[in-house]
Amino acid sequence: MRLVFFGSSPFGLPTLDALARSHDLAAIVTQPDRPAGRGGKLRPTPVASWAQEHQPDVTLLKPPNVNEQATLNQLRDLGADAWVVIAFGQKLSKPLLDGIFAINLHASLLPRWRGAAPIQAAILAGDTETGNSVITLADRMDAGLVLAQDRMQIGPSETSADLHDRLSISGVPLIERVLEQHRSGEKEPQTQDETLVTHAAKITREDTWVRFTDSAESCRCRINGLAPKPGVSVGFRDLQTKLLRAQVDNDHVPDPNDEPGMIIDPAQGSVACAAGTVLTILEVQPAGKKPMPWADFARGQRIEPGERLIGA
Repeated sequence: MRLVFFGSSPFGLPTLDALARSHDLAAIVTQPDRPAGRGGKLRPTPVASWAQEHQPDVTLLKPPNVNEQATLNQLRDLGADAWVVIAFGQKLSKPLLDGIFAINLHASLLPRWRGAAPIQAAILAGDTETGNSVITLADRMDAGLVLAQDRMQIGPSETSADLHDRLSISGVPLIERVLEQHRSGEKEPQTQDETLVTHAAKITREDTWVRFTDSAESCRCRINGLAPKPGVSVGFRDLQTKLLRAQVDNDHVPDPNDEPGMIIDPAQGSVACAAGTVLTILEVQPAGKKPMPWADFARGQRIEPGERLIGA
């Protein structure tokens, strides 16, 4: 099939790579280069970088506004059979989409977790299952007809980065399935149940907290859901340290004298939380250093039982 791909983030790269191998890419559309780093040097999106390296002969467009008339005319003149949209970053207007079969890959089991951060939201909420949805484009964000879904379990120590990578890969066959259904005319779109909608707000640095006065399960969800970026930060001695991976310790026998945040077993990373629950810290990142296993951090700092991590 002749396709146009719209995307900007790494999430769409496995699908873009697969489509480039099995279809005719008429164009790749991404966000304009943006200033990045201390020097503010313009940096292309991950999709633009991939396109320049792997598909230099395919038309690469970086419109500031994809809905401007000139860009609209250029895209519609390509005569594509379908448009595939994955984490593009601009809303496609009705005039642009008129008469076009355009599909979007969204990293949740819609209608659960519409919005900017569905992967993080699923872990933050303690969901044990998530997946991808391929939908049609609609006026309201992520409210289109559902054309296909897949499902996967969320592991007890899985972070948003881990889940992002798994979902990005599992999206490939899902997109291919929907394109084949379109080609053969076998689509069975399903309307989303509006009574089941939940929203995944954009994550900000104001979210980088954890409270050990909450349960170990609540702490696990926050740590894993926000890792690696922006990550949750705690105080330890005179250090600010990000907690990057954790799981609930269901085997530890609670002690009523263990205060929230107290390090019970330095070697294992066991930390007391509310109501006698215990959290195991698996991975951390001290300020100015690279991520490391908790065990390495504990040995390097010579942590003693009874010391505390200071949360929000």
